[in-house]
Amino acid sequence: MSDHRRRPAPGLYFISTPIGAARDITLRALDLLGEADVLVAEDTRTLRHLMDIHGVALDHRPLWAYHDHNGAEVRPRILAALAEGKSVAYASEAGTPLVADPGYQLGRAAIAAGHSVTAAPGPSAVLAALTVSGLPSDRFLFAGFAPVSQQARKSWLSEFLGIKATLIFYESPNRVGEMLRDCAHIFGEMRQAAVCRELTKKFEETTRASLGELAALFAEQRVKGEIVVLIDRESEARADEGQVRAALVQALGQMKVKEAAALVAEMYGMPKRDMYQLALTLGQDKET
Repeated sequence: MSDHRRRPAPGLYFISTPIGAARDITLRALDLLGEADVLVAEDTRTLRHLMDIHGVALDHRPLWAYHDHNGAEVRPRILAALAEGKSVAYASEAGTPLVADPGYQLGRAAIAAGHSVTAAPGPSAVLAALTVSGLPSDRFLFAGFAPVSQQARKSWLSEFLGIKATLIFYESPNRVGEMLRDCAHIFGEMRQAAVCRELTKKFEETTRASLGELAALFAEQRVKGEIVVLIDRESEARADEGQVRAALVQALGQMKVKEAAALVAEMYGMPKRDMYQLALTLGQDKET
């Protein structure tokens, strides 16, 4: 351990780490990684690689792995180090600790034992996705990962009906198409949403559309990478399907399909593409 290191005050420090671009780490996070007495990481290889990129030496300090499978075993060692007056820095594998991360029980245990717990804020996939989604950011709810099975997923998604906030979910790239299909069924195909993929990485991509459009799009393609799904809140002035259809039928009697769809979409704050498809369907029904 270098004698030139300036030790932080005793306590537990939760350190946010980059979700993609290595340079997104904060200067304070690098200071803590270089100064703490003990380093703890969800994935020690990822943390070592990050430290190597930024020239932060481990010296002879301990580096312990702490994750979902060994938390009960390692937590007492961390608490013992804190009781000895040491500074302990815990780093998530990517993003902010405790957000879809095993650090929660560690933080609770440290607080219960009377130790100082501090956050070194930084990268967060939740906030990055909310920022680029184009959806309202004044109120949001992060719900984590949806259940794997369709029945459980639909039941779980139904719990968020009526919540007046932007909903944010993490999802596997292998299941995002199925999840979007269920979201369209639960929340309605016209609800606005966004899918963010590989945020801050080379192939970063954000797709913004209605849930119906997104479900159709992702049902036809295989995607890779980290996925964040965001869903807009329900419109305060949402019209029921009968009102929309009635207005569209009336408009179709006076103007062309495209013009009628645009007019009714603007009236009810709905996507023009979805309204155009409905107008085509209504037109076919009239002909038959």
